[in-house]
Amino acid sequence: MPRPDLKNIRQNVKNIRVNPKYVRIILIVFASIFVLLLIGGYIAYTKREALLQHEIAKAKAKAKKDYNLDIEIGSANFTGLSTVAFTDITIVPFQRDSLLSIKKFDVSVKLFPLLFGEVKLSNVVLQDGHLNLTDINHIKNFDFIFKKKKDTTDKTKVDLADLANNLVNQVLYKIPDNLSLTNFQLSLKTDSSSFSLLTQTAEIKNGELTSTINVNNGAATWHVTGRMHPSDKDIDIKLYADGKKVELPYIERRYHLKVNFDTISTSLSKVEHSGGETRIYGYWGVRNLVINHPGLSSGDIVLPNASIDANVFVGENYVSIDSSSLIRLKKITAHPYIKYTLNPVKIYELKVNTGWMGAQDLFDSFPSGMFQSLDGIQVAGKLNYNLNIFLNAAHPDDVQFDSRLNKEDFRIIRYGKTDLGKLNNAFVYTPYEKNKPMPPRTIGPQNPYFTPLSEISPNLQSAVMTAEDPSFYRNHGFVEESIRKSLATDFKEKKFKRGGSTISMQLVKNAFLSREKTLSRKIEEILIVWMIENNQIMTKDRMLEVYFNIIEWGPNVYGIGEASRYYFNKPPGELTLGESIYLASIVPHPKTGLYSFMPDGSLRPGLVGYFNLIGNLMAGHGQAQRDSSNYGFYTVRLKESLRKEAPSDTTAADSIIRHDRDDNDAQPVVVVEPPKKPNFIQRIFGKKDTTAKKEEPKPIDPKAKLKADIQKLRTDEETKELLIDTAGKTRKEIRQEKRRMRSDERDQEKALKDAANQ
Repeated sequence: MPRPDLKNIRQNVKNIRVNPKYVRIILIVFASIFVLLLIGGYIAYTKREALLQHEIAKAKAKAKKDYNLDIEIGSANFTGLSTVAFTDITIVPFQRDSLLSIKKFDVSVKLFPLLFGEVKLSNVVLQDGHLNLTDINHIKNFDFIFKKKKDTTDKTKVDLADLANNLVNQVLYKIPDNLSLTNFQLSLKTDSSSFSLLTQTAEIKNGELTSTINVNNGAATWHVTGRMHPSDKDIDIKLYADGKKVELPYIERRYHLKVNFDTISTSLSKVEHSGGETRIYGYWGVRNLVINHPGLSSGDIVLPNASIDANVFVGENYVSIDSSSLIRLKKITAHPYIKYTLNPVKIYELKVNTGWMGAQDLFDSFPSGMFQSLDGIQVAGKLNYNLNIFLNAAHPDDVQFDSRLNKEDFRIIRYGKTDLGKLNNAFVYTPYEKNKPMPPRTIGPQNPYFTPLSEISPNLQSAVMTAEDPSFYRNHGFVEESIRKSLATDFKEKKFKRGGSTISMQLVKNAFLSREKTLSRKIEEILIVWMIENNQIMTKDRMLEVYFNIIEWGPNVYGIGEASRYYFNKPPGELTLGESIYLASIVPHPKTGLYSFMPDGSLRPGLVGYFNLIGNLMAGHGQAQRDSSNYGFYTVRLKESLRKEAPSDTTAADSIIRHDRDDNDAQPVVVVEPPKKPNFIQRIFGKKDTTAKKEEPKPIDPKAKLKADIQKLRTDEETKELLIDTAGKTRKEIRQEKRRMRSDERDQEKALKDAANQ
């Protein structure tokens, strides 16, 4: 490449001439701006005290008007070019306890950001302050925070991305580059408890934070230390205590949640705002975390170390934890994806992917205190877990659910605390009621009530499987469609109402686990079922045999051998179709078995709908004959010695059954009110009872009857949907069957309306 001719370049530069007129204009403009800045600065400097007092007065008036707060300031004046010193500040809500008092408060702002309308703190000095929060007799001195602003006609749509970006910036701008804080106390008092933190010292100097915090008058000493560069969006701090764990007794008293830990760390590394999205990159970590809550576990849950690189992305209408985030729990890692879309409809998304990991690493990483039956287990091979949930609040019935634990050469080398193969032989089973052991039962030939599967009536086997787990012999312990329905039902009801447990899950719960309703027990149940089913620890026949001989069928009635004699005084092999369907109906709420009967030993009329549903499903699979007389409903008779225990009050019986059903995490029993039960003469001769005294018919309100008929149609349709046999069907086929049912219901509803209008 030829070198440039430097001589020619110099000559060309010399030939360039700038018009002196333009130079003078530029100089005049800059000089004018400089003079204006000097004049403005001088005026602002000389008038700054008056401006300060004016702004303080305006702030006081606004606080009084908008929040009913009385703000008093002993003195306020400039002590430097950009430093304001305050003394004796108090904030008192109207007719409430004093909220805030500060003896001395000096604050400096950076001048350059002010030119762009941004207030960034440079130096802060605070001495002898007290933030006092009270909640006494349901009166809070901080309830003004929750005061709603007056509604206006301007319904401007909020952009969450802009809101998040502004919020982050405002928080960071209010963290000073240099801080000197002495004796600042935070106290919280309620009717039943109190809590206080006294920050004896806190200092930010050269980007380093140090602090000493006295907790509850010397009960503990905490420290918050780390790196603080708020202007650069670079923060890395940790909280720990001197010589002990950080404990939160207020949370334990208020929410029955015990939480303590050695150290908790958090950091902010980057904040970006572009393309209509705010991205916040942060980290949270904890060492030796201890959690105890009745809903989680019966004992302490201990996590030696856990952390998450949480990359939070906020868009115009959504908040998400991006899949680039990473969860670490001892030896395992996982990528979570959580997204909540607010509008135009609420959408919930959850995904988890662990990738392939050592199977032993997974079991070694379980938090202590969660899965006690698996303690000490040794396994080999690899595992990979994936979870995908998508729920549109406008269409909860179409919720998507996919949960898979894939395996590669997985095998169990040695069982842990519990021998999962013990059910293959005779064993002793000790049921528990309210954490108290009941008389033990031997599940094997040594027990005279033990009944081999071959001696259990096929009617009962089919009825129970139809009601509890129609695809038992084809599934691997889980029915994804059932869990999906459970999610939809629980979301609509806003509570855990539908369980979705298979026979395998019920067996594991009864044989290996306690009856406590905790999250850890449910996860442990799922893990054990997966291992039994995927490692063929038991055959399906043996599982079903143990299931029938171990589950509860009534108060202190365990196993079908006891149950068939308790209710009907016959062995399990002689149970009729009607008796089998009845026994299937009480599996979810066994303690209420007698409440299904009338004092004469016949079944309550409310169960005939259940009989028809289960009977029709059995007939559809060739397990029963089509029956127009309600599949043996009218032939079921409680043995005579128990009839006196059957309640005469049907309403009370319904209430007890409903209460017991709510207390058990099983699928709900469907009860549809049938037409009036025929009396004795009608059942024998098939015609009206002419001996009965005729009553004058009451006038029928056509509108009320139409409304009742339509409601019954809808109830029947919902009931049929709940009992759809999903075995071997794709989601599309299930949706098509649901649509067909709904179409039939709409056609029948239209026919009812047309008939009423004629």
